[in-house]
Amino acid sequence: MKLIHTADWHLGQTLHGQPREAEHQAFLDTLLETLSERHIDALLIAGDVFDNANPSIRAQEQLYQFIRQAHQRCPQLDIVLIAGNHDSGARIELPAPLLAQFNTHALGRVHWHPSQVETPRQLDTDALRIPLTDAQGQIAAWCLALPFLRPAEVTGSGLGDDYLQGIEMVHRQLIQAAVDKRAPGQALVAMSHAHLTTGQVSEDSERPIIIGGAESISTQLFPAELAYVAMGHLHRPQQLQEHPCIRYSGSPLPMSFAETHYPHQLVEVTLEGESLANVTPIPLPHYAAMRRVPAQPAPLDTVMSALKALAQECQTSTEHHGSAPLPPERWPWLEVRVLLTQPEPNLRQQIEAVLAEAPVRLVRIQVHYAQSEHSAETPSLEQLDRLTPTDILTRQWLTQFGQAPDAELMADFQWLVEQAQLDDEVFEDNPSASENPTLKTSAARDES
Repeated sequence: MKLIHTADWHLGQTLHGQPREAEHQAFLDTLLETLSERHIDALLIAGDVFDNANPSIRAQEQLYQFIRQAHQRCPQLDIVLIAGNHDSGARIELPAPLLAQFNTHALGRVHWHPSQVETPRQLDTDALRIPLTDAQGQIAAWCLALPFLRPAEVTGSGLGDDYLQGIEMVHRQLIQAAVDKRAPGQALVAMSHAHLTTGQVSEDSERPIIIGGAESISTQLFPAELAYVAMGHLHRPQQLQEHPCIRYSGSPLPMSFAETHYPHQLVEVTLEGESLANVTPIPLPHYAAMRRVPAQPAPLDTVMSALKALAQECQTSTEHHGSAPLPPERWPWLEVRVLLTQPEPNLRQQIEAVLAEAPVRLVRIQVHYAQSEHSAETPSLEQLDRLTPTDILTRQWLTQFGQAPDAELMADFQWLVEQAQLDDEVFEDNPSASENPTLKTSAARDES
């Protein structure tokens, strides 16, 4: 059987405030064609379907329209999608009963059997084992679908307080149950949204999943019984060298200007019986280019010369090659990178004047200031979006008190940031503060 592995769609994402709906739609149209032309049996979407926990109406419409169209064109296609750290698990799961009519399984969270005496508690593994059928309608594989695991889901209430141990428990119970229950000849395919310890991140792209150093998990959680592991979260497509069956598909389009130097793709996976037979990357075209001018920050006169050349290039391309003008939604995104020695009050006006006739979309002017050898390393406003909350606290503490914050303070701060990043799904499931494991932890920490 053949699978398509994809992840990190980030539907609803904007680029410095500008919508990318047309680019996402072009990707979804390409994906539809691929599923049909290659006779794919199952589509695995490994998390971060949306760009945030409260996606726009249009972003949700794009997802559900795609699912409906995929079912119309490929009635036997199984679709499995999981929540990532950008998604709300509750929102992903909410339409699951309706999506089931389109052979689509939407999993947002893990669930435990209601028992107060078992230690450790038992995972509801049946809800996470999704059958994948071949062209004859027979179960040829099982997808072990693991949505992003938040601390509140795998700690507390008899599960222990160690986040990584909770993650390990979920993997161990699910994989063991799948190994025990599968029939001979059926492959096991895991799908997860996490940062594996040896995975390569992309500059300025993937935000930390969990603050406090517990965001990376080991590849050892995925044993040899698994034919393939479809990962989501890291935007750079990659195969983990020590485990050939573990792959990140990467994001289908660059999420930032830092993601333009590597390919964007789908991954076609072929299974034969219980084993992995072949993995084929399928390159995806860029609907709208992303350009940094210049490649590295440069003095203003150099930048202006490069922008004039860009404007001339765009005009020449249209005039001499007879190509039809691109519609505005396909104009290249442009980031301008300038190195200054002092503020330039009318910088934007100068740049916009040069680009007045060029079919490009200027979305960012990144300003760097040349600093003397003894100047303080104070971040500019353009650099603040690269700093984590921990970075900001550490810088401020050094400025105010002349020393770094101690380990206990950092642990408390990291815990607070982690709670701030949780979705409201915990509260939806447990509206009573006395029954909410997250709030119990908060209260216990307050008491200590």
